[in-house]
Amino acid sequence: MINIFEIISWQALLIYIILINIITFILFFLDKFYAKKEMWRISEKTLLISSIIGGSIGALFGMKTFRHKVRKTRFNVGIPVILIIQVVGIGYYLLALFEIIK
Repeated sequence: MINIFEIISWQALLIYIILINIITFILFFLDKFYAKKEMWRISEKTLLISSIIGGSIGALFGMKTFRHKVRKTRFNVGIPVILIIQVVGIGYYLLALFEIIK
């Protein structure tokens, strides 16, 4: 059986989470900026995928900071749901890492 802790350290996971959230936040900023300038936009699919792969905190902060995508149900409901799933997953990872659960 593959031991996930031999593949991904908690430090690497932390760095990944920080970076993907910064990137996602920037994507929301750029999309809002482009929308105001009536320029080419970042697709909703890209914004959602960046949230799903770990950037949900950055997406939520981007939505609130730039008041962007707040009226769209898939973002207004979807991003918090994605965040909850990610928090549960990371919590499970950390509990298993520190052998609190087996």
